[in-house]
Amino acid sequence: MEHALFGTKHIILIILSLALVAVGYFFARKLEFRKMTRLMLYIGIVSEAVKVFYYIVSNEEKMGGILPKNDLPFQLCSIQIIFILILNLTNNGRIHRFLTSFMIPSCLIGGLAAMLIATHSSRNGMWIITAQYFIYHAAIMIYALYLLTNKATRPTLGGYFDCLKLLLVLMFFAIYINSMMYDGTSDFNFMYVVKPPQSGLPYLNDNEGWLVYILRYGLLVVGSVTIFYVRPIFLAVKAKFKKAPECKSEEVKEEETV
Repeated sequence: MEHALFGTKHIILIILSLALVAVGYFFARKLEFRKMTRLMLYIGIVSEAVKVFYYIVSNEEKMGGILPKNDLPFQLCSIQIIFILILNLTNNGRIHRFLTSFMIPSCLIGGLAAMLIATHSSRNGMWIITAQYFIYHAAIMIYALYLLTNKATRPTLGGYFDCLKLLLVLMFFAIYINSMMYDGTSDFNFMYVVKPPQSGLPYLNDNEGWLVYILRYGLLVVGSVTIFYVRPIFLAVKAKFKKAPECKSEEVKEEETV
């Protein structure tokens, strides 16, 4: 039996998850970056292990030790585990800034969106997967808040463009992955570049075709990311306009001298 979106069970899970985010961030905010990132790696490994073994065992009679393709970690939130692994394996500051600039908006917005528009795996009565689903997304939201308020990883103007670049790469990556997985009968929708995550959504729908949908999707993503970078964008624009009059006054002085 599937549970309706924003039904009683769904609302309770959202409230509990957001409470977990608040409590988790309270304790995590004072951790060192290395310790916090290592903790997130452990959480990610446990989360994926629970999902993998649960689905393999539940499909043992039909598929043996094979994970259903739809549950491969190619969604925006699942792929964060790869980025967390990279952060743990390298001390390169440039790589850290590049990845965290992307993870701040994608983990926070993606984690919240995943809770609000829960996929079928979180609503079909399998309590183990339900718990794994909501706890994992709460965890990446905690990590995003940690990165957002950490002095070393706060959003910058350069980080804004890095984030957009990686988003564009992942979009094309998702299109190729969905195309490779498609076998003519099954629908694959990693990162939701094929179709909306749910039918009947007011803005994010394909009522006018895929091109209109993907344009709306892209605008929504870019707009959401921009919100996190409003301050550095504003400061950069302000600095540019402040510098322009100074340059002009210097030119005037040079002319008067001549």
